[in-house]
Amino acid sequence: MHVACPHCQTTNRVPDERLRDEPVCGRCGTSLLPGEPLTLNDSNFDAFVSRSELPVVVDFWAAWCGPCRVMAPQFEAAARELQGRAVLVKVDSDASPRTAGRFAIRSIPTLVKLDKGREVKRQPGAVQAAQIVAWATR
Repeated sequence: MHVACPHCQTTNRVPDERLRDEPVCGRCGTSLLPGEPLTLNDSNFDAFVSRSELPVVVDFWAAWCGPCRVMAPQFEAAARELQGRAVLVKVDSDASPRTAGRFAIRSIPTLVKLDKGREVKRQPGAVQAAQIVAWATR
């Protein structure tokens, strides 16, 4: 399985059976799948998403959004549960307007599931951790 490093964007090969063993980047030594949401922006989103073979679940959010703040701990819990099966990332739609615009984000929070960089489904609105896990694994 190819997994992109969230810090240096190096592509790392990780055996499928080792995905849940907290692999680290061979270049910079940081955790590849930390079990918590990663923060991406306009400058690193494409490089990360295009290099990861794991599904990527993106939470488009903004700091001023009440439902986004309510859903944040649920998204973090889902990231822990999905560690090694999917990568959960957060994109601030105000700070990253190019990425939000490309996905036509009209309301937040909105979850978008990507498979090899292509959108396969989306879920608008705040949801619980169990719902995120079920939605991401279907």
